[in-house]
Amino acid sequence: MPYPLFSLEGRLALITGSSQGIGFAIARGLAMHGAAVIINGRDEAKAGTAAEELQREGLTAHVSAFDVTDPAAVHAAVDAIETEKGAIDILVNNAGMQHRAPLEEFPHDKWHQLLETNISSVFYVGQSVARHMIGRGRGKIINIASVQSELARPSIAPYTATKGAVRNLTRGMCTDWARHGLQVNAIAPGYFKTPLNKALIENAEFSTWLEKRTPAGRWGDVEELAGAAVFLASDASSFINGQVLHIDGGITASI
Repeated sequence: MPYPLFSLEGRLALITGSSQGIGFAIARGLAMHGAAVIINGRDEAKAGTAAEELQREGLTAHVSAFDVTDPAAVHAAVDAIETEKGAIDILVNNAGMQHRAPLEEFPHDKWHQLLETNISSVFYVGQSVARHMIGRGRGKIINIASVQSELARPSIAPYTATKGAVRNLTRGMCTDWARHGLQVNAIAPGYFKTPLNKALIENAEFSTWLEKRTPAGRWGDVEELAGAAVFLASDASSFINGQVLHIDGGITASI
């Protein structure tokens, strides 16, 4: 490899919520740079299909199906990976969900589901993996934040709250765990073509607004997130800690 700082050869990466969308694109990017990746999702068949796609490309991919919102299941799954597959060198906390509704009418059950999926899972999986990483004195954790960690839009205030929490939990993880040799950073995607954004992509009025609002003038493609993930997972970022990298076509840089 011409740039060994970016090599992930011999490393094992767990990517939550990686059977599609952003998580799958990041898993592929890490695998293309040499990592063995573990595809995660609640649907084992769907995760298996994603892993098989990577395997057909000559990449190393495994499956670990568990619910990231269940702390007992998370703990058991992480321990099983460490025992059966090897040390988790890289964790990408990507699992997430969205629900849109006027704030004054927002369903309470969806509020709690957003909290569990978007922020509690980052804590549960991060804590379980970090306990192993700390003993080894090294590890990379990448949390998936959002432009909504900094900005807000109508009808998604609870989502915005969870992604703001991901930003600050990233800083807290860094503060607690950097002394143990861990690097904890976050990637904050802007508007990307993903299943989560299907309703917005199909809304011509919103797409036109977004393209005008974004300096780059377009939606992002999920493959454009892979490079940042490889950078933060590799030795090239060895003294970067507690940071949030916005990949958003400039939307947070302009008004």
